[in-house]
Amino acid sequence: MAALSDIIFPSQESSISNNNINKILGDLKRSNLSITNRLRSIQKDADFVEEVAAALAGGAGGSNGDGDGHGAKRKSRPLVANERCGSWYIRPGMKGASAYFKSTDGHTGQWKFSTRRLNLHLLPIIERCDGIIIIDSTRRGKRMPDSLSKTVPVWCCVLNRTLFPELTESHGLYVPPNVVSDSEKSQMLSRVPGFVDSLEQLNLDLAGLRTQISKPIRPTWVTQETDLSHYHDRDEDNNEDDGRIFESFRPVICCTSSRRITDGEMSGHSGYVQGAGDDTENWALGLTPRLFWDNAEQLLSAPEADLPELIRSLVASASSNTTNQQSHPMTTTTTTTTTTTTTTTTTTTTTTTTTTTINGTDPVADALPSSVTQLTPFLHVSPLPLPQPLPGRDPGGAPQTWCTITILSAPAPPETWPQSPTHMEVGLGARHKAASRALRTALPRICEFAYRSLLLGPQPQPQPQPQPQPPYHPRVLVADESGGRDLAAGVALALLCWCFDDDDGRRVRGAEPSSRAERPVFTKDVVRARLGRIMTAMPDANPNRATLQSVNSFLMDWV
Repeated sequence: MAALSDIIFPSQESSISNNNINKILGDLKRSNLSITNRLRSIQKDADFVEEVAAALAGGAGGSNGDGDGHGAKRKSRPLVANERCGSWYIRPGMKGASAYFKSTDGHTGQWKFSTRRLNLHLLPIIERCDGIIIIDSTRRGKRMPDSLSKTVPVWCCVLNRTLFPELTESHGLYVPPNVVSDSEKSQMLSRVPGFVDSLEQLNLDLAGLRTQISKPIRPTWVTQETDLSHYHDRDEDNNEDDGRIFESFRPVICCTSSRRITDGEMSGHSGYVQGAGDDTENWALGLTPRLFWDNAEQLLSAPEADLPELIRSLVASASSNTTNQQSHPMTTTTTTTTTTTTTTTTTTTTTTTTTTTINGTDPVADALPSSVTQLTPFLHVSPLPLPQPLPGRDPGGAPQTWCTITILSAPAPPETWPQSPTHMEVGLGARHKAASRALRTALPRICEFAYRSLLLGPQPQPQPQPQPQPPYHPRVLVADESGGRDLAAGVALALLCWCFDDDDGRRVRGAEPSSRAERPVFTKDVVRARLGRIMTAMPDANPNRATLQSVNSFLMDWV
């Protein structure tokens, strides 16, 4: 006779059956989301992106569409990768630029105009090429990502209202009607005036921006459901067609690279993965878009079982090549400085440096290595290793001293950080969030070190001088292993706030205040405005949230 425990009751049988079904479905899903399927899907979507480029890029030799009668030639509309995902779908050599429009800024009820990611570097490209083609993708089931359907439209609307206030007919919000409902569009539009105010509060050079774009900008959308033959036929049938899409606008073409897979469609048979380039931290094993395309043939032909080891090998090789190029000896950082700058009797002359301003062109900036980005007259960032040589003298013959700060991935106690009068090494660690948090305790040392260096100048000019020469000023260069985009950008933001008394970083603030009451008060608006200055100078800077929180915490606690 069977024991009671051996009897399977109907509810148990149903539960066991459901568990088996769930396991089978889970296995099928994991199988479909294999690395092989992802890479092959990326390749297919990249083919579609090339088709879009051929149909919509226009041609070099067409008019720029200004209607000025001059027939100015324009370049083809470039492919712009919306990072991080978009770069996977653009083959090397076809990528014209990067953009940073977050899908989270377009989520329903959370619409936002980012004052941290202004993307203003796109304006001259849009003007020169009569538009751009932004590439992004989205996950299974969606027609297009929120970044393209809502974040970009809000960006266009805000910029049009800010840069073309008199052209009220261009102030509308354009969204894809089959994706964004009228109700949601109305709610988004109600927030636009506040977004315009937030942009204006950054105190950017709006007059300068208006010289970069002559027409308002307007989004339009392309997916794999779009019939591209219309554009090909138009080019073939009309020799006078110069590729213009709008008469009164510059087009911002939002291209969703991935094919839409509906919930009812079983994609496991084809192996296609919608939005395959997304969530790379869960599958890519360190593989990057560039590394993928450089080794695409080898990766796409490898068996699935061999891919993890192959990818790890490629990543390790690329990392080794980078590491071999990086060395940070103290002697290499001061090759462009003069030994006479060790004089430290500057405490009596600090007042002469605090009111210094820079007018006109910056001759030293013209001599900077290409890897160095100038954020303000005195602040620069770069990737590691530190670039050599840095300008040792300006064209007038005055010596140029550099204060260099390197952010290293090897963690080390602050008291062990190597330091000289003109160089400091800061060991924060390799993990991004941990390093960003460690930055909070490192910033006081870093800022005091840089501030002392800034107070060294201007230095006495070489004698005799045939004509009065402009004063020379020390410069600060911050380098990190992310190309200067994360921790270095965060340090530069802290320095811009802590060491200078203006948003543009032209005036080094006065001598160290003797009491807390004399210290400047930092607000989030002040920090946001100076971050906007940095992001305008370096659009691909990407200080993560933890980095910015560390900077804010340091500045707010300092008062």
